Amino acid sequence: MDYSHYFAVIMAGGGGTRLWPLSRQHHPKHMIRLGGDQSFFQQTVERLKGLISPKHILVVTVKEQASELQLQCPEIPAENYLLEPFPKGTASVVGLASVAIYARDPEATMIVLPSDHVIKNVEAFQHLAKSAYRLAQEKRLVTLGIKPTRASTGYGYIQRGEFLGYYEDFPAFRVVKFTEKPDRETAQHFIESGNYDWNSGIFIWRVDQIRQEIQTSMPELYDAMQRLALVWNTEHWTKTVQQEWANLKTETIDYGIMEKTSRAVVLPAEGLGWNDVGAWDSFFEVFEPDESGNVLHQSKHLGLSTNNTLVVSEKPERVIVTIGVNDLIIVDTSDALLVCSKEQVQRVKEIVALFREGNSKELKELLRFGDDPQRYL
Repeated sequence: MDYSHYFAVIMAGGGGTRLWPLSRQHHPKHMIRLGGDQSFFQQTVERLKGLISPKHILVVTVKEQASELQLQCPEIPAENYLLEPFPKGTASVVGLASVAIYARDPEATMIVLPSDHVIKNVEAFQHLAKSAYRLAQEKRLVTLGIKPTRASTGYGYIQRGEFLGYYEDFPAFRVVKFTEKPDRETAQHFIESGNYDWNSGIFIWRVDQIRQEIQTSMPELYDAMQRLALVWNTEHWTKTVQQEWANLKTETIDYGIMEKTSRAVVLPAEGLGWNDVGAWDSFFEVFEPDESGNVLHQSKHLGLSTNNTLVVSEKPERVIVTIGVNDLIIVDTSDALLVCSKEQVQRVKEIVALFREGNSKELKELLRFGDDPQRYL
């Protein structure tokens, strides 16, 4: 099949608050290099190599992050970085990108990707992406599902319905329902039922089809897209985006489109080595624990009777010693130290919220690093 009409849209404007204190406003999760020489963003671009040309890769981000992202991936043309004045949810990201792509190629198919996920099996991912491309030509809105390995409360779930056939060896199912981050009892029920997948946040569709779906289900966003299309590639583009963004409602593509359309299809996958590294406890899945169940990342650690504990340090010269502790998350940076139980790790975002709400300048500084990108490269 000809993939010359295949485009990628990488969503790279988030803050990654659940990986504080390593992830900050000016250096969010997708810019961090963990477990290798490449950042999450660079890994996302790399796994598209051979399938989608860098000229067909668009990055939707915010102005504060664009310069460093361009430094990390200069092979993507500068004009392919689309800037949101401020994040308004994934629906606006898709809308903005669809304007740019449709102007270039009305026959295009787009794959929408988060910039901060881990996918270890690139070959399997590309095979799946090709299958999704074929399915999208039938005017389906395709999402990639991940076979669950446990009853996680940190992921969204997709309920599979009618079997639609095989596409490049992958079974396709009609989507019945999306459920966002259920409680543990509900998640366990989903696992036991056998017909639920984790929501990967990866979507594939023809650009003309998603435009039609937005027109039907999100007419205000569609009207904004039409006004943007009139000024695409002109000097009025930036000002018009700012004006339109001020009036848009914040909405996800899941709720705005996928939960309302009759064309949603899921391709379940396993063996991708997928993880969204959404919180510090994800490190126990991404990296191999030692014989005591501990994960030590970029840190000098001496532990006695220490089990199932994560130790991450920004200062490799400092020794971190633990005695008689279990199931802890320890993250040490130059200006902050996080210590919490694995069971409470999802509450890190609550701490970030407290910093934002506080009046202390010192606390607000703990949400951002300095502006020198070389510190993190």
